[in-house]
Amino acid sequence: MTFILGTRGSALALTQSGMAADQIAAAGNFEVELRTVRTEGDVLTGPLSQMGGTGVFAATLRTRVLDGSVDFAVHSLKDLPTAPCPGLVVAGIPEREDPRDALIARDGLTLEKLPAGARIGTGSPRRAAQLRLIRPDIEIVDIRGNVGTRLARVAGFESYGNQSTPAGDCDAVVLAASGLRRLGFEETVTDYLDPTQMLPAAGQGALALEVRESDVEKATELAEAIRAVDHAPTRWAVTAERALLARLEAGCAAPVGTFARLEEQTLVLDAVVANPDGSESLRHQATTSDLSADGAKTLGEKLADELLSMGAARLANLTL
Repeated sequence: MTFILGTRGSALALTQSGMAADQIAAAGNFEVELRTVRTEGDVLTGPLSQMGGTGVFAATLRTRVLDGSVDFAVHSLKDLPTAPCPGLVVAGIPEREDPRDALIARDGLTLEKLPAGARIGTGSPRRAAQLRLIRPDIEIVDIRGNVGTRLARVAGFESYGNQSTPAGDCDAVVLAASGLRRLGFEETVTDYLDPTQMLPAAGQGALALEVRESDVEKATELAEAIRAVDHAPTRWAVTAERALLARLEAGCAAPVGTFARLEEQTLVLDAVVANPDGSESLRHQATTSDLSADGAKTLGEKLADELLSMGAARLANLTL
């Protein structure tokens, strides 16, 4: 039997989907075929924060699963809206890749060593705000595009792009370490930004395997194979992060970073809410010993409520 996996057509999406397909095929002892789906986010060219957020990458894939064009889909979890999609279930979340942000800079420079006035490219308000908190003397350049296109914006890395896009006009860019690792581009990284310094996006580095709810209810061969690759510690962590984001009603346009991890038998969740210009921030932590999906969700909501009581809504222009 062969199942059809829907995926975006970018190099990173195809790589991630191929990895997921191999895991699920091995777990279910069946074949998985990739089918490329062109999403709204692939067509539009404006800043993501002005296009309805990263959910524009997921919507078309979800429609294809629901209408039966494909059997399931793989998403970068950070691109998946926190609101559930009726008729679909995230049945599997494999073990998370490196959740950190990574700096790729000219001349091997670190964030600390970049000169005053350095131009750093990012399309993420979260990254921009935290970069300004750390280095208020740098200039943020709004960029988007695939990984190669973004790398080519850095002086000395022009060969990663193509002649039709800007190149070499930035001193550095910030990208997800997970994507660089999956594509084999680790050698480009000049500085890994630890979560103690810069908190990632909710779900960064994790993949979501989404299937029809009816498959889960019937415990079909596909649904059971997807569930077999689920990694409980990763699911707890991203559940806490996404619950915090949902409680804050913060999308990709909000400068909110969060990261959860298991320390012995305790789930630890950190979050930061910043002013978009990086002039102010709130950072707080909460923990729980309830290692379950419900416990993780409660943890995220609790930390969000604490941040709101400290003035997070005003700081980040959240609309509650």
